[in-house]
Amino acid sequence: MSIETKLFDPTQPVLLYGTTPPRASASAEDIENAASKLIDRVQALPLDGLVVYDVQDESARTEEPRPFPFLPTIDTRRYSQLLHERTGLPAVNYKYVGQMDAASWQAWLDQSAGQYGIRYLSLVGLPTSRNITRPPEALLLTGATQMAAAHPSGFTLGGVAIAERHQPPRSESVRMIEKAAAGCQFFISQAVYSPAATIKMLEDYTRDCHERGVVPRRIILTFTPCGNPRTMQFMKWLGIAIPPSTEQAILEAASPLAKSIELCCANLKEILGQNYAKTLPLGLNIESVSIRKDEIDASIDLFHALREVLYQYA
Repeated sequence: MSIETKLFDPTQPVLLYGTTPPRASASAEDIENAASKLIDRVQALPLDGLVVYDVQDESARTEEPRPFPFLPTIDTRRYSQLLHERTGLPAVNYKYVGQMDAASWQAWLDQSAGQYGIRYLSLVGLPTSRNITRPPEALLLTGATQMAAAHPSGFTLGGVAIAERHQPPRSESVRMIEKAAAGCQFFISQAVYSPAATIKMLEDYTRDCHERGVVPRRIILTFTPCGNPRTMQFMKWLGIAIPPSTEQAILEAASPLAKSIELCCANLKEILGQNYAKTLPLGLNIESVSIRKDEIDASIDLFHALREVLYQYA
């Protein structure tokens, strides 16, 4: 069954694995090696697709210093194309559109479809309006989404869902409905470590869709393992809500990675144990925000553990 069929079939789960492209300075050999290592890790997983992130600096989003230096990557489309060719799996290509005007966005879409064969996009807007100068001709995310939805190549479009910002005066639920009206057909969440925030967002989204008479879109929940203080610091810098009790439980455990997997499973059980889970199509995206081998390996263990939980509640 294709990922597109699964995305639109609420009875089917969707299973993805997220990755970042190699650094912009990587040689062709380095890029091939990075792809080979990823493929070796995920080839035995029952995946419906891969997610390739468009990594941005985001330093303007917070006054806290970035725990790790920002390193630009190769074109996400190039890596998406390579992974698709090597695995046969579709790749959901993230794209930051915060500084693009209509002409450059149209050219990017044309090239993505024609040269790179991209079919699945997840569009990301500005992380914040603070300290960021937007060119006067730059597209808003809604306009960029509408243009991509109208493109003759027939992109399947996704967007991001961030439970941490679902609070007055901003409703992430209403924002998701607006994105869907513009053309988004699925959403991928930020990494989940605070189930209460995610549950609140999903409850309100289910209610708001019902009140407006619209069909809820697929929401794919992201999970990532954490095994050391620096990774924890980076996750918090990214804006992932991690309760102090959760941070303490992980970092003080004899095996922090095993504890993080245990807590992610407990969080997913709590999320799936709500009434909305009967009607709201969900899915899983597993990633590692770290380049440490033990945490990357743990992401595979996390995939298996969360998949088992998901099927228990299916």
